[in-house]
Amino acid sequence: MTDRAPTAPRGRAAPWVMVLLVAVAVAAVAFAIGRFTAFGATAATEHPSTTSAEAGFARDMQVHHGQAVEMAMEIHRKTEDPQLRVLAYDMATAQAGQRGEMYGWLVSWGLPQAGGPLMAWMADSSAHDHAGAADAADPESQMGMATPEQLAQLREATGTEADCLFLELMIRHHQGAIPMAEAVVELGSDARVDTVAEGMIAAQTGEIDAMEAIASRLGCAG
Repeated sequence: MTDRAPTAPRGRAAPWVMVLLVAVAVAAVAFAIGRFTAFGATAATEHPSTTSAEAGFARDMQVHHGQAVEMAMEIHRKTEDPQLRVLAYDMATAQAGQRGEMYGWLVSWGLPQAGGPLMAWMADSSAHDHAGAADAADPESQMGMATPEQLAQLREATGTEADCLFLELMIRHHQGAIPMAEAVVELGSDARVDTVAEGMIAAQTGEIDAMEAIASRLGCAG
């Protein structure tokens, strides 16, 4: 008689296992890319300064991406829409990886991970006012960031209500990120930063189109 290892009982825990595995994978990607960038890059004769557009972009976009990953993982965990689940996973992994790379830039440049008010580095950019004058005194709003209350609402929502709220918040989030990427391309001079920022503009513009199409399909208001 052949002994068999006991099989795990099936039940409600399985989706949480998948979420845990995805979260671990996201963290691993961010960590690996950050380490590779920080310690594998070749030395340059000059690095961006702590007041540069590149440093400001790397710091602020890490904050921005952190919230995007949080929201994407939340909807990935509970949406029943297959297209939205795949899109949320792609957003979470891509932005976690970029966040790790930007962390690595600051390490390789010998700069602190924090410094200066949000968006202050964008003051001389034509992209600075894209969010509108009404938001000028609120950098987080200009960046398209969700409020703590909106994040709590997303965590509590279920079904189509959750899907539509996520799409509303993430579309606005992307719309706040694009001017930041445009600003660092305009103001900065680091080739790698420009490449990442330009890729971000293209990817997030495409994702906005995809999210708007899903919102239309789901009948989301607004």
